[in-house]
Amino acid sequence: MKTIDENIKTQQFKNAYLLYGEEDYLKKQYRDKLLHALVPEGDTMNFAKYEGSGINIGEVIDLAETLPFFSERRVILISDSGFFKSSEEKLTEYLGEIQSTTYFIFVESEVDKRSKTYKAISKNGYAADFTMPDEKMLASWMGGRLKSAGKTITRDAWKEFFERTSDNMDHMDKEMEKLLSYTYDKDSITLEDVEAICTKQIHTKVFDMISFIASKNLPQVLSLYHDMLAAKEPPIRILALIVRQFDQMYLMKDMASQGMNYSTIAGKLGIRDFIVRKNLGLAKNFSMEQIRCLLEDAADLDERAKTGLINDQMAVELLMIKYSK
Repeated sequence: MKTIDENIKTQQFKNAYLLYGEEDYLKKQYRDKLLHALVPEGDTMNFAKYEGSGINIGEVIDLAETLPFFSERRVILISDSGFFKSSEEKLTEYLGEIQSTTYFIFVESEVDKRSKTYKAISKNGYAADFTMPDEKMLASWMGGRLKSAGKTITRDAWKEFFERTSDNMDHMDKEMEKLLSYTYDKDSITLEDVEAICTKQIHTKVFDMISFIASKNLPQVLSLYHDMLAAKEPPIRILALIVRQFDQMYLMKDMASQGMNYSTIAGKLGIRDFIVRKNLGLAKNFSMEQIRCLLEDAADLDERAKTGLINDQMAVELLMIKYSK
């Protein structure tokens, strides 16, 4: 990201940029920054965009070889092409000999760093991996939003807001906009404000459910489960999320027992540090044997539900009742 900012500041651009990774909000921000810097406002003659699979790369290269019309640059934006999940031979070859007046911006969700096409853009252009920032950076970002609005947020309110919105930056941005509107006549945002206006994501509800399973609070477990059903969440999806959570806890406990710290575990699992801290805290309530048994029971109930031997809603309830008693 710093490289792109520096390129824009100095007006010294690479001929090809690849923006990829899980954080769509940042990808859009930097895509728009590059477009604003490279394409004069209203210039439709020298700008083209392509999206999705099935893009004719020969046609794209022909356009890239065309000199710009009364402009310094021709800019081509390509999104979600899949070109970097496997090698695209024509593109790989062309990335080494791009017309000096042509600039590519690729925006992709998935890439394979072993592919020749990825290696070609890394060598001849710039590839930026956009992942979710850590809590410190997100707190700084949201702090700027709050300062501009003339507001503060209490510590417990921030903690709850972060828990509910930290799945991606776009969601966090929209929820903060809702929160600022809701508290327009207040100087400080409280926990009550966050609980009143910010939506809990299903993964947060599942985490809460597992917390109640750990404390053997069956009424609260079933109450949360029925709330999710009322929100039209499929029982099998809820079961899958429960399994995923316990599977992660099992792996984390195993790694922690080998002496790995939060950062190491996060790196190996491809998740953020705070998720490891949160899950390991919850995992202390379960032994490795208990987690293994729960995962085996969940797999058995899932198979029975999918083969019609048991109602899917009941399958999840049976699992929760067994481990919450």
